[in-house]
Amino acid sequence: MAEAGFPRSLSVSRVNDFLTCPLLYRFRTIDRLPEAPAPAAIMGTLVHSALEDLFALPAAQRTDQAAAELFDKAWSRLQEEDESSATAVADRIETSATLLASYFALEDPTRLAPHALEMGFETALTDDFAIRGYIDRVDVAPDGRIRIVDYKTGKAPSAAFQDKAMFQMKFYALAWWRLHGTIPAMLQLLYLGNTRMLRLEPTESELLATERKVLAVRESIALAARTENFTATPSRLCDWCDHQALCPAKGGTPPPIPPQDLWLERSPITKRS
Repeated sequence: MAEAGFPRSLSVSRVNDFLTCPLLYRFRTIDRLPEAPAPAAIMGTLVHSALEDLFALPAAQRTDQAAAELFDKAWSRLQEEDESSATAVADRIETSATLLASYFALEDPTRLAPHALEMGFETALTDDFAIRGYIDRVDVAPDGRIRIVDYKTGKAPSAAFQDKAMFQMKFYALAWWRLHGTIPAMLQLLYLGNTRMLRLEPTESELLATERKVLAVRESIALAARTENFTATPSRLCDWCDHQALCPAKGGTPPPIPPQDLWLERSPITKRS
């Protein structure tokens, strides 16, 4: 049975894991089962790397050609350092030109002066619980207004699913507010898969609601841990899950839950967690 205060921290990805399927959360966070590299995630990392490096250049040099060259460098590093991941995305590399062109259609990087890139954060919501993660980009306007920006290499969701997409951005805005005492003026999601932008001007009530949601998820995880009962929630997303052979909903049997001292969090921030 888990001690009080579990989990001690959550990223937005782990919150979404539990909301999608508590058993998936257990497999990833407690059992820490290996997963095959997801091609979409690998491509996302390559594009993010190119855009991060692009902003390290002087503004006048942030051209589409420079971005393409930086992507090629990131791709070469991946081939040298992680052969399995490189193999997983080899047939997608040609799409990088379309994704980068989409970025330049949405923004002019020569006119931007980011305050922070790939900004890691961890901030307490209670005495024994924190939220953590990485923000792709933070912009600060001359008058001090904050804009939080995130890049997505997929396509923008339909209107029915935009609130779910914006939860991630509200999570980041909540973290900024708790860290710095100011509410970001703008949240901006750039979808490079279909050249679309979603924007939101968050309110205090929205961020307080986000905080309540995160804390409620934390309590639900704590209950599941105390009872060692992480239920499976079948959905269409099961088709992409690496753990179907262990899932009761698919006729499998989960492994015994690991001893408590092996899964109580010892958590430095994990990049792109």
